Amino acid sequence: MFGIKTEKINDNLVIKWQLSKIEIPISEIVNISHDDTYGGEQKDAIRIGTPYGTTDRIIIKTNSQTYILFTTNVISLDKKLNSIMNK
Repeated sequence: MFGIKTEKINDNLVIKWQLSKIEIPISEIVNISHDDTYGGEQKDAIRIGTPYGTTDRIIIKTNSQTYILFTTNVISLDKKLNSIMNK
């Protein structure tokens, strides 16, 4: 099983997981945080990754949508997202 991959292409945050590719304009990202709930608080959020009980969750909020990233590599993914946002 492959993990979630993130990269910055032009002015977009690109998230790849399995056969999915999601592009989020960086200018629309409002907040990146962690979530301790199992499935996330927002019911209509887009969920990326496999939601195991021991999986950590990173929340990306934009002006129009919320994304929940389920990952077992939260430290690395969090550093990568913050690096992309601070460029």
